[in-house]
Amino acid sequence: MVSEVAVSENAVKVAAVQLSSGPDSAANVERALDLIRSAASQGAVYIQLPEYFNFRGRASRYLDVAESVPGPTIDRLADVARELKVVVHVGSTFERSPDPAKTFNTSVVISSNGEIQATYRKGHLFDVNVPGEVESRESRSIAAGDQLSVVEVAGMHLGLSICFDVRFAEMYRQLALHGATVFAVPASFAVATGTVHWETLLRARAIESHAYVIAAAQAGTTSEGFASYGHSMVVDPWGEILAESKVEGEDIIFATIDEGEVRRRRAQIDVWHLQRTELYRSLDDG
Repeated sequence: MVSEVAVSENAVKVAAVQLSSGPDSAANVERALDLIRSAASQGAVYIQLPEYFNFRGRASRYLDVAESVPGPTIDRLADVARELKVVVHVGSTFERSPDPAKTFNTSVVISSNGEIQATYRKGHLFDVNVPGEVESRESRSIAAGDQLSVVEVAGMHLGLSICFDVRFAEMYRQLALHGATVFAVPASFAVATGTVHWETLLRARAIESHAYVIAAAQAGTTSEGFASYGHSMVVDPWGEILAESKVEGEDIIFATIDEGEVRRRRAQIDVWHLQRTELYRSLDDG
């Protein structure tokens, strides 16, 4: 049974936009803009898109769709953020990198006045081989980022991450130690691993740090056969699922974020002061 929690006047309505992006970049951008407008019309003040929001297709085309940040696509989203007076979290897009053979996989957070408030380049790349289920070598075409980011937006302290990052608990602990009360996890999660790991990983990251998790995801299978798990979610600091998409295609889910609930839960189980870093270092002794 979920206990009743009073919502403070500083609570924020957020939206996670689930997309079924494909290889037509222009069409993907237009559809994302439509859904941002829909989310804003329903009261969301923070709207998150999924990973690879404007292109889901062959890696051989990543360089073709990559832009600078800011660039034409980000400028369009900034115009809409300014017009609607909402924060737009560009889940991720392809950003040009210094390596002529690779792009960055980059999140961009745009304020309600249309300014870029933060960027984050995906740090953990999806290089996996689960025989018969999923094989990927993201590092062949994506350059890894090397900087974490926590930004204050819409009354939240947002720690940025992207998809495969969710498997690395140390990263989220650092985001929390540096002020994050909400974790952004835009994703295009593989179906094979998503069915068994997605919900568990999101809830674990929320519970470990008593933080909210907002995870907008890609869903469905493209004409080229690229399949993503979907199941966009918002999870609260106690690990309860506040909202979840149950459809295989486009969707918008909504939830209310209240940093007072983060403080309440962290006071109840004070993992910050109860952790023993000297104990963890004992394995390094001798």
